[in-house]
Amino acid sequence: MTESKDTIGATGGPPGIWELAFPAILGNLLYAVVAMTQTKFVGELGPEALAAVGAGQRVFFALQAVLLAISAGTTALVARAWGAGDPHEASRVTVTSLILGCLFSLVVTVFGVVFADSIAGIFGLDEETNRLAAENIRMLSAFNVAFAVNFILSSALRAAGDAWTPLLIGGVVNVINVPLLYIFVYGKFGAPMLGPTGAALSAGLAFTAGAVLLLALWMNQRFRISYLTVGWFSRARFRRLFDIGYPAGLEQLVFQAGFFGFLMLIGIYYGTEAFAAYNIGVNLLNVCMVVGFGFSIAGSTLVGQHLGANDFEGAVRSGWRACAMAMVSMGLLGAIVIYFARDLAVFFLGDEEVTIELTVQFTYVLGAMMSLLAIDFAIGGALRGAGDTRFPLIATFVGLIGMRCGLAALFTFLGLPVVWVYGALIGDYVVKGAMLLWRFHSGRWKLAVRNEDLDFAS
Repeated sequence: MTESKDTIGATGGPPGIWELAFPAILGNLLYAVVAMTQTKFVGELGPEALAAVGAGQRVFFALQAVLLAISAGTTALVARAWGAGDPHEASRVTVTSLILGCLFSLVVTVFGVVFADSIAGIFGLDEETNRLAAENIRMLSAFNVAFAVNFILSSALRAAGDAWTPLLIGGVVNVINVPLLYIFVYGKFGAPMLGPTGAALSAGLAFTAGAVLLLALWMNQRFRISYLTVGWFSRARFRRLFDIGYPAGLEQLVFQAGFFGFLMLIGIYYGTEAFAAYNIGVNLLNVCMVVGFGFSIAGSTLVGQHLGANDFEGAVRSGWRACAMAMVSMGLLGAIVIYFARDLAVFFLGDEEVTIELTVQFTYVLGAMMSLLAIDFAIGGALRGAGDTRFPLIATFVGLIGMRCGLAALFTFLGLPVVWVYGALIGDYVVKGAMLLWRFHSGRWKLAVRNEDLDFAS
């Protein structure tokens, strides 16, 4: 490498784990608060409305698999370039990723709008819930490009060590989203009462505002990642994004297929209340998961930057530290949510006794698994930051499809209560966590992407 590239990062030094994790955690805590606000608003319309929102969001996340794949490539390549002291390549990767993301988002928009009714029907919910879920899917799909802009640009900025700008943009999005939720869910100030569909419309409009703001600031060169109009097109760069991204995309498809199968079992064999309880419990524990997501960002960014500077020991230290911090913080928060599980369920559901009891049961199960889920976030993020996206795909397939769905199908066949089906996720997290820890300890991820294969190599 040349002399100007001997230090980590284009600005001369690596950020610390908390420098990256803390603003990411704050930003996602804001999103978690909005999600809980949405749950409260929609929950007052009944478990059918909550189930519809949960089904709609699950389908929407599945349709975003390609976008998440591109984002994985963006994070790995931008972090690697930034760690090697080549901000121009980081900027070129960002432009390439954004264009790819927007093109694929347009395709997904058409698919989501046209097939919303058919997709919503696979969960086996009642007719009215299916109708509401389809409307939710259709509305979310209409804003796919806005979601893509937010996701890709925020990922690129974090990979370059700037976690504060995505936090500020996220704050703007959430400030817009909350009043729109009130307006469109309940039909206030002359707006139509849209119920669950209003939640999707509110999110779409808020993220559109965030996308416009991000693009305006980027095109006016206000970010450390420069806006470029020339020099970004390269078949080799597209190929690198594909090579790193497609296993992450397949992982998301496997992930979403597993969740579809898991939730189909719950919806078909245990009813709308059990289905709604799952989604409410996930929202209650969002506060834990957003912390894990913050450490996932920190781990992936620092591992990528250290590898870009050929600092393998620094990459290893960053991954283990992110994992330890995630396990402690998520475990403590999970215990707190468990302690207040019934009070929280009553707050969001009122007098829906059956759904409250099922929500408490699921919250106990998932809350107890937070420290294991932390391994998935932190070590999975570290591996993806190194460009090792194939092994997390294998771990997800074995854990989610083999263990969770396999056990859930067995418990359903045996006619056991739904809490046993909820408990199938324990097998998922134990197996997946063990596999990821083994992979990171092996060190094989260090050479998943070689610096000499990238443009900034000397």
